[in-house]
Amino acid sequence: MKKHHQLKKIGLLLLTMTLILSACGGGGQEQGAEEDLFITIATGGTSGVYYPIGGAISTILEEELGYDTSVQATGASVENINLLLNNNAELAITMGDAVLQAYEGFGAFEGEEPKTELTGIAGLYPNFVQVVTTADSGIETFADLKGKRVGVGAPNSGVELNARMMFEAHGMSYDDIQEDYLSYSEAIDQIRNGMIDAAFVTSGLPNATVIDLSTTHEVKIVPIEGEAMTYLEEHYPFFTASEIPAGTYDNEEPIPTASITNLLLVNHTLSEEVVYNITKALFENLETLHNAHNAAQDISLEKVEEGMVVPLHPGAQRYFEEQGVLAE
Repeated sequence: MKKHHQLKKIGLLLLTMTLILSACGGGGQEQGAEEDLFITIATGGTSGVYYPIGGAISTILEEELGYDTSVQATGASVENINLLLNNNAELAITMGDAVLQAYEGFGAFEGEEPKTELTGIAGLYPNFVQVVTTADSGIETFADLKGKRVGVGAPNSGVELNARMMFEAHGMSYDDIQEDYLSYSEAIDQIRNGMIDAAFVTSGLPNATVIDLSTTHEVKIVPIEGEAMTYLEEHYPFFTASEIPAGTYDNEEPIPTASITNLLLVNHTLSEEVVYNITKALFENLETLHNAHNAAQDISLEKVEEGMVVPLHPGAQRYFEEQGVLAE
């Protein structure tokens, strides 16, 4: 009997310990579940702007939240959107025009179901539409492009998509020009060689190829303003009226133009708490983002809604509401 009683006591003790360990273990798993997340950040080519900014995001998430991360070099916007939709990425940097195309099912996503599950964390920094020419071309206004040889970007590229929209906004089309499908670096070379008169460049500021052109020619940027800019904002909400600051290309005055915001998208399957923590970590460590690239200097709490063409993820929205930066 005594032996049986001792065995029973041992059994009860073991059961109690098991329950305690189970509770502790369960709590530990629950606490560590978020820390165990692996975050893939879809960016762009390693020589572009997206990649170093993705690297800064990775650093913040690892140091502040303990996440394991991977910065993935990609073909940028359209590929990044598909990576998110296929659950092969948790975060992605994208251009606003490509995001709207996916969200509404046109352009690069023509014939596909609208990707209404897309959600954002924040607008990051702008790409500026730059219609580049030289002082000796005689081109002063957009209308002056009529009859001219114009580099409109590589076929179906973001630059070329923007070029078509610019002509539309000015009541013009490619029928009014001699278009040449060139990347902007090729187009700038052709301007220098006298083969074309102007070129479309959509990029952050300053653009290295335009700076290079300014070493041999007096560069002029054709303004986009007035009714054309109003048309763009009404028909294509990813455009924002902006200015190229004085001194960017030896210009004495700011030059009005259109810009498109680069967006940080997030996989909609991530929980509100996780996205809240990601958003908080990023915007409490803006210096790390700003140091990643000159273009990233424009990332700020005050601009998180600029160019955002999809809903904010609930986690990001909660953080920004706490900060009082969302428009009412």
